[in-house]
Amino acid sequence: MTFQRRRKTFAEKPEFEQKLVEVKRVTRVTAGGKQLRFRSVVVIGNRKGKVGYGIGKGKDVADSVQKAVRQAEKKLISPLIIDETIPYPTRQHYKASYVLLRPAKKGRGIIAGGVMKIVLDLLGLSNVTGKILGSKNKLNNIRATFKALEEFAQVSTDKKIINTKS
Repeated sequence: MTFQRRRKTFAEKPEFEQKLVEVKRVTRVTAGGKQLRFRSVVVIGNRKGKVGYGIGKGKDVADSVQKAVRQAEKKLISPLIIDETIPYPTRQHYKASYVLLRPAKKGRGIIAGGVMKIVLDLLGLSNVTGKILGSKNKLNNIRATFKALEEFAQVSTDKKIINTKS
């Protein structure tokens, strides 16, 4: 009787967590008829200050999600985070979607709705208040949230804020 040793295989933890925000069926009308495809919107983040989003289209859902994740890895941003919150309030818009972000006191948590909560959670913020105004379009709300977060990324590269520990 022979015994084989079992090797323990540990799967490496991926660097970024990913959340599938939206999957839509889209069609394209051609001379041969309608072509059905899927469009996926994915947000990825490491909960340590990096977050990105991507859009992918494919013949099946798995293919479109893979494309969206690849695109999200190329669009990573890392905004300035001070004491687990944002430095100052901001209001940004993308088309008809308006978002309002405000810093919150320690222990408040993420008070935001919809896709904004997903983005802020994957970024690693734990105390922030947000409000989505205007449109209910998920993709445009993500774009408006990223536009607001990019404002903080520019602040961190300006070197105007040297020591903000209070």
